This record gives sequence, C-alpha cells and structure tokens, in this order.
Amino acid sequence: MKRLPKYPRILGIAPSTRGFGFALIEGLNTLVDWGVKSIKGDKNAGTVAKVDEMIAHYAPDVIALEDTAVKPWRRSRRIRAVSKQISHVAKRRNVTLASFSRDYVKQTFFADGQGTKHALAEIIAKRFPDELGFRLPPKRRPWMSEDARMDIFDAVALALTFRKRKR
Repeated sequence: MKRLPKYPRILGIAPSTRGFGFALIEGLNTLVDWGVKSIKGDKNAGTVAKVDEMIAHYAPDVIALEDTAVKPWRRSRRIRAVSKQISHVAKRRNVTLASFSRDYVKQTFFADGQGTKHALAEIIAKRFPDELGFRLPPKRRPWMSEDARMDIFDAVALALTFRKRKR
C-alpha cells in the first residue's frame, strides 16, 4: 500500500441513476472542483470512462466511494456494478480506494448517526458557502425525484468522511 501525503488529494465519486457526482478536495479542506456528469447511452461504460479521465486529469491520491457491497443492499444492481468497475480503475491507476457505507458517512456528520440526506447537504453547504451554498436544492417532497445536484453533496460527503477518518 502506498504512503499518502499528510493532506491527500481526494476525489469523491457518487454514482447515480443519471451518471455521477464528483468533488475534488485538496489541502486541508479546499474544494477545488465539483459537479455532476450526466451519461447518455451505456451508463456504466460512460461513467467508468469519465472517472478514468478524471483520475488522469486530477491525479488524486484517494478515491472516496460509497460501499455498495454492504447488505442489505440499498443500491441497484447497476450502481453496485459500476462501483466495482470504478474500484478496478482505481487499482489499475494505483490510486488508493476508500469505501464508506451510508451509515458510516452519517455517523461522521451526525452525533447520533441519524440525519437525512438533505440535512447532510445543508451541513456541507454551510461549510462551503461560496462554492455550494447556491447549489443546495430545495427539500424533496415525497412525490418529487431527487435533484441531480444532490450527487455533488454525496461526493463531497464521501471525500470529507475520508478526511475526517484520517485525523
């Protein structure tokens, strides 16, 4: 296993039904780049290709990804497959992979481990108000689909979870 610098460059990846959200954290806690990549056609192949390009471009020390192998499975078979493919790309590119369950991410941000996805997004928006404050989507109602921008907050949460774990 390679030795990581004190403050590694972390690329958070959050696969979703539309593509994936990403966030790059550098230094102590500097959010360098973030966004959502929508994929048309073969979503798994497109996602893996885009992630591979991002690894080549950003040269991260770590990729933070949701651990989709944790049972009971809460993610679709396709998302579990693409997560596995991303882990293979990270290994091939010699990038450290850190996987965290949703519960572990929640425990990192909430003292009691309880909290909604929107509450987590609000915490992150307050932490990075200039970068993400205006991107915070409104609270989702039961009849609404999840806003694509939530993928950004998921990716940032994964990257920050790795940062907090390392301390």
